[in-house]
Amino acid sequence: VQLVESGGGSVQFGGSLRLSCAASGFTFSNYGMNWYRQAPGKERELVATITSGGGRTNYADSVKGRFTISRVNAKNTVYLQMNSLKPEDTAVYYCNTRRYGSDIWGQGTQVTVSS
Repeated sequence: VQLVESGGGSVQFGGSLRLSCAASGFTFSNYGMNWYRQAPGKERELVATITSGGGRTNYADSVKGRFTISRVNAKNTVYLQMNSLKPEDTAVYYCNTRRYGSDIWGQGTQVTVSS
């Protein structure tokens, strides 16, 4: 069971990035997926969620209207499109799901936004 994030990098204020998370080792289409982030010295926070079929999404207030979570079950991949990035979005972003009561995490991908 594995989640592998990619797509992080350094961008300027107002820029965009698209994160990807490739899943393997489980039936991806059966599980809701989440994106979290953790900034230095802060707790990990939930950014966005999507249901197993992709029909429902939820976002943290801090990213509503700027970030979009989506998934392609045929590719076992969940995405996070991030627009209008701000310095306060700087963090390590993690892909997550919960399977049989246990959290599964990717290794994370760094996003740095400069002003």
